[in-house]
Amino acid sequence: MFKDRYDNPVSTSSTQAFDAYAAGIDSMLAGNDGVEAAFELAIQEDPSFLPAHIGLAREWQMRGESERVKKILEQAPILDNNLSSFEKSQIGTLSLLLTGKIPAAIKSIHEHLRHYPRDAIVAQTCMGVFGLIGFSGQPGREAEQLAFTTSLAPHFGDDWWFLGQHAFAQLEVGQLAKAETSIEQSLATNPNSAHNAHIRAHLYYENGESNAGMKYLESWRRGFPRGALMHCHIAWHIALWALEQGDEEKMWRIFDQDIFPTHTGLGPSLNVLTDAAALLFRAQLAGVDIPEGRWLAVSEFALGHFPKPGMAFADVHGAVAHAFAGNSDAIARLITEARGPAGDLVKLCAQAFAAIAKAQWREATAYLADILVDHARIGGSRAQRDLLQFAFILCLLKQGHRDQARLFLSIHRPSVPVTAVKDLPS
Repeated sequence: MFKDRYDNPVSTSSTQAFDAYAAGIDSMLAGNDGVEAAFELAIQEDPSFLPAHIGLAREWQMRGESERVKKILEQAPILDNNLSSFEKSQIGTLSLLLTGKIPAAIKSIHEHLRHYPRDAIVAQTCMGVFGLIGFSGQPGREAEQLAFTTSLAPHFGDDWWFLGQHAFAQLEVGQLAKAETSIEQSLATNPNSAHNAHIRAHLYYENGESNAGMKYLESWRRGFPRGALMHCHIAWHIALWALEQGDEEKMWRIFDQDIFPTHTGLGPSLNVLTDAAALLFRAQLAGVDIPEGRWLAVSEFALGHFPKPGMAFADVHGAVAHAFAGNSDAIARLITEARGPAGDLVKLCAQAFAAIAKAQWREATAYLADILVDHARIGGSRAQRDLLQFAFILCLLKQGHRDQARLFLSIHRPSVPVTAVKDLPS
């Protein structure tokens, strides 16, 4: 029996299958390309190798391809009694997640990690702002995320994947110095990890180091495959910095080529929607003229890929697009049918952006004030949720409350450049 780099058993008799599986796991943890090909090669070499089937299903789940996940699970071999206790527990846990049994999956994840704390594949499900904790919709989820990674720190030590994820958790609670130590140590071991590069970009953003961030990320992404999981979102960070530097041509070029191309999707549908809507809104805040057709395209994308309300982060960004596209029916549906743990905030966001689109500044301010009490429940990173804080600042400025806008920004986002919102007083 083989062992992965975390000393967990891997049941296959094929060296080729194991090598391909190990490569697939590393690529998945890095957010790089080649995951699908690696797992498919492992399955080709050993069709009965159930962990490879589950790994492939997990990759497609992260890409939002539910039909592919379903098909893989239907074709996967039946659980092999010759598997180790570790693998049976791992596969049972991941199967709950892959079939949408979220409460049961969360319970199983914690139980599994109690016995097997060095299982990165299971731990990964709760890591990052898009993980089960990040999208829980619960109060205090940022602190919970850091508590989760901290509890695993003694087991993973200086592992590059873990340190990167731990850095993100530290960064999101404002522990920027600790986050820098963690991510630099991670990058020293694996500078090619897309997740690591992305987390380093967030640290540049939080520190207000726009020029350094742009230089780093543009250099890093040279040759980064367009089909990789993180391609769209890394492009979003670069486009934001281009916007900040006043380079509208570059921003639009990245938007069309890497974030919201009309011919094909380059990333998970969740990233395509949220990054496109956020970039358009932030560009509009900065004074860029946004053609109505742009908003309409994103609104239609939201309706096509997230037709039923329930995922707060998608619904909030859908509300932004619907509001500026003039899609009153879609806004009304979000207001009346918002559901899930953060459904109350989705309803408020839909009302807020509908009011902003109609220049009803006082009403929008009231809605946003309620949202900002605990906007982390919506999900996403602090950088992504700046969309809400900037919308609040816009409403204050439109009502002539320039001093209050400046005070709010200085308290909540002191490192954010004043160019983020047009006419913000310096």
